[in-house]
Order: sequence, then structure tokens, then C-alpha cells
Amino acid sequence: MQLFVMFLLFCHTAAAVRHTLKYFYTASSGVPEFPEFVAVALINDVDIGYCDSNTRRATSKYDCGYKITEEDPQHFERLTKRCLAAMYIYKEKFEFLKQRFNQTGGVHAYQNMFGCDWDDETGDTAGYEQHGYDGEDFINFDLETQTWIAPNPRAVITKNEWDQDKMRNDNTKFFLTHECIQWLKKYLEYGKSLLLRKDRPSVSLLQKTPSSAVSCHATDFYPDRALMFWSKDGEEIHEGVEHGEILPNHDGTFQMSVDLIVSSVPEEDWRRYHCVFQFEGAEDTIITGLDGTLIRTNREKPGNMAVPVMAASAALLSLIMAAAAFMVYRKKKATCPPSGPDNNSELSESLNPLD
Repeated sequence: MQLFVMFLLFCHTAAAVRHTLKYFYTASSGVPEFPEFVAVALINDVDIGYCDSNTRRATSKYDCGYKITEEDPQHFERLTKRCLAAMYIYKEKFEFLKQRFNQTGGVHAYQNMFGCDWDDETGDTAGYEQHGYDGEDFINFDLETQTWIAPNPRAVITKNEWDQDKMRNDNTKFFLTHECIQWLKKYLEYGKSLLLRKDRPSVSLLQKTPSSAVSCHATDFYPDRALMFWSKDGEEIHEGVEHGEILPNHDGTFQMSVDLIVSSVPEEDWRRYHCVFQFEGAEDTIITGLDGTLIRTNREKPGNMAVPVMAASAALLSLIMAAAAFMVYRKKKATCPPSGPDNNSELSESLNPLD
């Protein structure tokens, strides 16, 4: 049986993990108590950079920032200048968009997401840039053809203008395929203690009643790029399985659950089922067999009521902490600056503001 499960895991590990560097620039209006311009940078979906029109400076709270300034003391000063330059550029182009859409008031937002991927095993890279307006795609860059795609009919004019600007498109491609990759590797090196660490989870089997689903619960793991599933005879199953979302814990780690409906599974067949946890692209796995003796439950004999009370209290506390952590996660601000080209003209070209 273990051999079957390991074969299944081999299939999951075949896909390599890619490191990502993404920048999100947002210009908005009509949103109370929210900056008109926000720039955020993420590496492997971890918030590592922040700058906005209220603070008007690029900051960092992570160790990677201190290591960078040791090598380059003016690093954050230059990033602040770039942030301010982008702020004015986006404000101007945002007003242009509102005029094009004949909008004078209300809540509106112009967003630009651009970045790159890098596979540290194969060396493969990818780049992308997408612009959106009021929650809908506006115009996207095709890296292969170095042309622009306009899913929004009102972006056709912009597409035609940008397609004719070969220098701008060459600079965009160079940034996405070279400079962005260099910054990604640099930040991974400086912040590897945070960005490349792996904390193995604690995995438990939980069940409320004999007729309810058995929940395989993993907690205290990092990063959140992880897989968890149920298998039968070494094959991943989907029928009778419910996947929960990955949620943050209060200490920056994560938790997730996957439920297996066992009401129709004969108890003698339980040994054929396994819960599997695995970080994406990693060979390190945690396999937990469906064993009734391992299941934690509130159901206990009348002579031992202390256990269920303690278990219920722990479950309630865990739920409260998870909810609180989720609210903090939703509200927290990232605090590391996005990086980019080295001067304002290159910045303007790499961001491709609307003409």
C-alpha cells in the first residue's frame, strides 16, 4: 500500500515549483481612508514590499531589507523616488481613463500587475504584464509577439498606439525577461530565511460524530504553497472529498483541511485510505492513514468527561485564533518596496502607462 501512495506522490512532484516576483500598482478614487496610489511587491505570494501616496516612502520590515542596505545604502532612497514617480504617472493616466469612460465621480480603480517567474531547477522563465480598470481586464502584453491584447473594446485605441511603439515594447520585454529575474534572484538570496523556509505541519484526524466526515487537518506549516488530498489504494480521489481553503494562523504560518465522507465506507476498507500533505514541488510528504485509533473526537465515555471538555475548549480557542488571524491577514499591509529600472524614464517605459 505504501508503494502505491509513493507512486502517487511521484506524479504530484513531477511539476516543478516556480519562484515568482509580482508587482501590483493601484490608482483609485472615491475610496474613503484609502491611498490614491499603492504599490505592493510579492515574492512567492508573500508580501515583501509596500509604498503608497500617504507615506510617500518605500519601507521594509524584513531582514532582506537590512541585507540589501548593507550592500547598497541608497537602495531604499532610490526606490522611494521611483515610487513617487510612478504615483504621479499613474494619477495622470488614471484621470485620462476616467475621461475616456466619461466618468466624473464614484469609486474607480486602475490596476497594473506585472512580474516574472523563474524555475530554479530548469532555469525556465516567464514574464507578464496586465492592466485592469474597475475590476475588468483592460489590456495585456503578449511577451512572445511583443504586441498588446485588448479584451476590452475601449482599449483598442491604446493597443494600436502601444503596438506601434517598438522601443517601449522592447524595454518591456527586457525588463520582464532580464531585470525582473535578476531582482527575483536577489530578493530570494537576501530573504531566503523567510522566503525559502519550510515548516512542516502538525497533521491530525478529526471527527465530530460517527456519521460525520473525517477531517484531515494540517496546521503550523509554511509556506502556503502546499497540497493536501485523500487517496485510496494510492490514487487521489475526488468523490466524497471536500477541500477547505488555506487560512493564516496568528504567527504567520498556515492551516488547511480536507474532509473525507466515510459514512459509505466500510470500516474494514479504512486501511485503503490515506491523507497526504505535500509542499508543491517537494518530495517531503506526510502520509496519515485512516485509522480509527488516531481520530480525535469529542465523543468519549461518560466516565471521562474531562477530555471532551478540554478538546472542545481547544477547538473553540483554535477557531477564535484562526478567525482573528484571518482578519489581521486581510487588513495587514506589506512592507517592502517594489524594485524596478534605475531611472524615471525607464520606469515610465517599463510600467507602460496609458498614452
